Amino acid sequence: MKITSETRQMSFNEIQLKTKVRYEQILDRLDKPKSAKEIAVELYDLEIIPSTERNYTAPRLTELEQRNIVQVIGKKKCKYTGKMVAVYQKTEDIEKMQKEYSNHIPNIF
Repeated sequence: MKITSETRQMSFNEIQLKTKVRYEQILDRLDKPKSAKEIAVELYDLEIIPSTERNYTAPRLTELEQRNIVQVIGKKKCKYTGKMVAVYQKTEDIEKMQKEYSNHIPNIF
């Protein structure tokens, strides 16, 4: 039983680090208001994610919104899907998150 607890914790820690990295990748691309799909396409073009699927970015954008790091500022018709989508931009609280995670970034490389 102890081994499964340890491996479960190791997996959780790895996921947490990957999530923090994805936050930084998303915020780096959010130089102007964009949709989850637009960010996913940019990350795909940079060979950071394996496809342009918005599910690589949308859950993290929701988490960032809940933490007041990004905010939805409106909606627009997606040029990729033709559907109405939310448009996100950074908030002033971004500095708070970057300071919170900055000690993890050197460990990535």
